[in-house]
Amino acid sequence: MDGNTTPVDYFYIYNYTDNFSLYDFQEECEQTLNGSEYFLPTIYFLIFFTGFVGNLLVILVVGNKKRGGRLVDTFVVNLALADLIFVLTLPLWAISAMEKNYWNFGLFSNFLCKMSSYIIAVNRFSNIFFLTCMSVDRYLAVVKLMDSRHLRSSLCIRATCLAVWASSLVLGIPSLVYRKVDVNFCTEDQSSPFFLGISLVMALLTFIFPVFIIVLCYGTIIIHLNKHCAAAGNPRAEARRKHSLKMVLCIIVAFVVSWLPYNVFKSITVILHLGDVKASSEVHSQLKNGLVISCCLAFLNSCVNPAIYFFLDHHFRRRAEMMYKTCLGKSKMLQSAKCCSSRAQRTALGHIVIIFFLTD
Repeated sequence: MDGNTTPVDYFYIYNYTDNFSLYDFQEECEQTLNGSEYFLPTIYFLIFFTGFVGNLLVILVVGNKKRGGRLVDTFVVNLALADLIFVLTLPLWAISAMEKNYWNFGLFSNFLCKMSSYIIAVNRFSNIFFLTCMSVDRYLAVVKLMDSRHLRSSLCIRATCLAVWASSLVLGIPSLVYRKVDVNFCTEDQSSPFFLGISLVMALLTFIFPVFIIVLCYGTIIIHLNKHCAAAGNPRAEARRKHSLKMVLCIIVAFVVSWLPYNVFKSITVILHLGDVKASSEVHSQLKNGLVISCCLAFLNSCVNPAIYFFLDHHFRRRAEMMYKTCLGKSKMLQSAKCCSSRAQRTALGHIVIIFFLTD
């Protein structure tokens, strides 16, 4: 998410005197979001478990590659790491949702509010940046293969990943500054026009602009492939590039579908605050419902990528199968060794007993 958003962005505490009071706003939330204390924790915990297992598997399988692996896998591992760190914060929000979004974690409430919001912000930025890097990498691999060997070197890609993490960590800082526990809610400071302006600018720079670059890269790739589909070349290498292209494209489409609704609702909400628009209670209700649904959809993206790798990437399935067989083989060897050790111990004990009776 962007530098100021969390799963409870829709629970704003309005600071305008002619808007809802805190009591009226909470009462309307409970009426509009009937049953949210049940379905939100369920969704968050499901995303947590599937995202944790799936992204951990991606890191173990793809990160365990030997020489000769695909360079795009470096971005895949970093993307999975960002999602893995993000899903670790979801139990906090699930517990809060159970308590109707009250944020009560004792002495650590404010710290956990800031840090979990910061982690979500870093995940939001790093996801879109890594996806953009993957698109550019596919563009260089397909369109500019001969002219981009130095740009697609292992050292250059690692430096790019480091730059993405550094920029994401910096861009997430507003969450540490403007997010706090207020009246038992983990909320943003909605009274600051500067902060609201940053929120809107971040939504544009970290979603619309990267998506434009992604669309431009893939549009160029499609045009290039259509022009050179009959050209002579290495069929195996060409098939490999097309396969990687399809996988990355699916990941990007999943990201855009997951995050576009949230960015739309968030931008509308920020614009209403900046313009001090006196919206009706029905509009507020629709915005809150939209943010609830779009947040859940956005968070599902953190566990979608491992499923894409499993069903579309035969390289990933082959590596996962090899890792499973290796672990299973080691387990059988260990079990066999324990069995042999146990038999040897029983045999030795039997020999001792026989020697004892014979000598007696």
